[in-house]
Amino acid sequence: MSKPVERNYADALAVCDPVWERMRNEAQEMAQSEPALASFLYVTVLNHRQFNASLTYHLAQKLGNTEIRAMQLREIFDDALKASPEIGEAARADIVAYYERDPACHSYVQPLLFFKGYHALQTHRIAHWLWTQGRRAMALYLQNRISDLFAVDIHPAAKIGRGVFIDHATGIVIGETAVVDDDVSMLHGVTLGGTGKETGDRHPKVHRGVLISVGAKVLGNIQIGEYSRIGAGSVVLHDVPAHCTAVGVPAKIVGCAGCDKPSHEMDHIIGEDEKGAGV
Repeated sequence: MSKPVERNYADALAVCDPVWERMRNEAQEMAQSEPALASFLYVTVLNHRQFNASLTYHLAQKLGNTEIRAMQLREIFDDALKASPEIGEAARADIVAYYERDPACHSYVQPLLFFKGYHALQTHRIAHWLWTQGRRAMALYLQNRISDLFAVDIHPAAKIGRGVFIDHATGIVIGETAVVDDDVSMLHGVTLGGTGKETGDRHPKVHRGVLISVGAKVLGNIQIGEYSRIGAGSVVLHDVPAHCTAVGVPAKIVGCAGCDKPSHEMDHIIGEDEKGAGV
């Protein structure tokens, strides 16, 4: 009896990665239903054994240019994901967040292929790793490329957790000392910024499960409590307690967050009984 062929590490890892397995199946179905995209889907997804390889290839193809070729960038990206497996793990968690929270997302593979908020976030994760390794010039270069390509400006020193959903993403600004915890959702036009020319720790700390709606500006070294909610167009200058809703210019607390997990429910509507109830 012949000895069964042992799987190599890459094959074994692919089998143990349900997010990647589902993405490959979806890409295969997409290639069959839309033959014009088949070549794109093969080079981006189906030719790769692992999720990390697909991610670094796709990001490098988008960010490469005449200054730094895609092949050079991919080597840097591969090094980052090998040195810090948490980057790939967070990228998978973000995929699931997009699928579960965005009604326009109908498959796991869509964010990787088509959503610039996802591309900007994953490139930031690599830029942040470079920043922590003392490679600040390359980190800032990637910040600039993210801004140019995706209209998203995230300082590479900013700390961002996993399971983060950035919908549409255009106009997102996140400052140097900002912190965004796990399971946060935000929409386009959100700013996590400073209040002037102060130095040091000067940007918001957004805790787990927060929902920040369209165009909200959160300014200064303030705390946005877990599972709270910031209304569209609001300007937040002071701490927001956990499980509360803040609305207005300047923002005031108008009631509870409306549910246990605002970032998952994605409910941006402020009830009539909440309006005018600021304290």
